[in-house]
Amino acid sequence: MHATREALLCRLADARAPISGAVLATELGISRTAVWKHVRALNESGISIRAERGVGYRLESDVLIAAQLIKRLAGQRIGSRCMVVDEVDSTNSALMRLAEKRPAEKGLADDDEDVAPDGLVMLAERQTHGRGRLQRPWHSAARQTLSMSILLRPPLSPLEVPQLSLLTAVAVHRALSPLLPGVRIKWPNDILCANCKLAGILTEMRAEPGRVQAVVIGIGLNVRAPNGGWPEDLAEIAGDLSSLSGQQHRRMDVAAAVLCEMDVIYRDYLRDGFAAVRESWWQAHAASGKAVRVHDGAGYIDGIAEALDSDGALLLRTSSGLRRIIAGDLQLMEAM
Repeated sequence: MHATREALLCRLADARAPISGAVLATELGISRTAVWKHVRALNESGISIRAERGVGYRLESDVLIAAQLIKRLAGQRIGSRCMVVDEVDSTNSALMRLAEKRPAEKGLADDDEDVAPDGLVMLAERQTHGRGRLQRPWHSAARQTLSMSILLRPPLSPLEVPQLSLLTAVAVHRALSPLLPGVRIKWPNDILCANCKLAGILTEMRAEPGRVQAVVIGIGLNVRAPNGGWPEDLAEIAGDLSSLSGQQHRRMDVAAAVLCEMDVIYRDYLRDGFAAVRESWWQAHAASGKAVRVHDGAGYIDGIAEALDSDGALLLRTSSGLRRIIAGDLQLMEAM
């Protein structure tokens, strides 16, 4: 985005009241005519800024601004570098492509600063091909869904990487709990409230034998319902934060809350290991100790969700004994 337009958006996003064109011109070091032209260009791009004669300009859109988010996340590993794109196929795919490029492909010398460092966050206003687990499509409503991905370069073995999905679920749960009582995790990494799915998490990895090169963690979170409502096939299962909480929430605020929690829990995980994350996940899990049905791709398995194994597998107590479920779709029997 044009630097002056980003500065203009940052100023309007921080304001509690309309700001006059004269004040904006002085603060930005441009003319009032230039302010008007930048506002017009932003409106034409789909960002709504209302001009009230004799009062000033007011930002009406819920817009993602990289500079403002970086400022709010100052001092963190995760989010110390952020980038916002207007449209992308998938934030996970785009961030992984960036992570895999060599310095020369990025136009850098080998000793230059990496443009895809550990902790880089990519956010998108629109995703055209958002993905969930098992390559299922993820419905992303433009300017309503929070679509973001986090790049990590963790000192882990490939076998430990699945723990990061569970860690991310705990971070999202902690960020949303003050806003929406009753939010829960559903194995392996869905976020639910009132039996509606609020968010999903997709973790992808590039690795060599015994060595992880890059992990990209995608988070899709429904902050508001799509304009016109959910598609028919999602109407009974999808939910959004604003409707369920009865309050309007901004994606910027939700993104900052999630990334702050993610930074803390990831730091603690690298220092102390998986045990505390595992316990927090189990306490937040909707089905802990309850009767569930899991479809593992081959058929349905009924049992009691007894524990979470160290690699993220669900330990299910069935009529034939304890079974490890590595992947599948879980349903609570009481919700069926």
